Amino acid sequence: MKFLVDNWVLILIALSSGGMLFWPMLRGAGQGSLSVQGAVQLINREKGVLVDVRDPQEYAAGHPVGARNLPLDQFEAKLPGAVKNKGVPLLLICAGGNRASRAVAIAKKLGYEKAQAVAGGLKAWKEANLPIENT
Repeated sequence: MKFLVDNWVLILIALSSGGMLFWPMLRGAGQGSLSVQGAVQLINREKGVLVDVRDPQEYAAGHPVGARNLPLDQFEAKLPGAVKNKGVPLLLICAGGNRASRAVAIAKKLGYEKAQAVAGGLKAWKEANLPIENT
């Protein structure tokens, strides 16, 4: 007990630093987002399907190589026809991650349990120097 009283500042620092390390895991839990590197691994290893949920004009200006375009406003109607296998990883990307997160909820409602948003969106994709193509 004397140790706790004498070293309360060190204990407080240790607990707060542990909390700061643990917080991102709690905040990210359930959002279904994954890093750009994780997305590339799923594409290469498990034949993940990359879907860009931005508008066609944004998509035409530049998108990840091999990404399909299903705009968010048409996503629910067109997803079952575009990606028939609900067992493959479905990787959703947009400009920054917000629309992709909304698309994850729609995809999971449609039965795509392996749907995940690419964290950071196209911005993170470009920062990782991954290939972009224009149409």
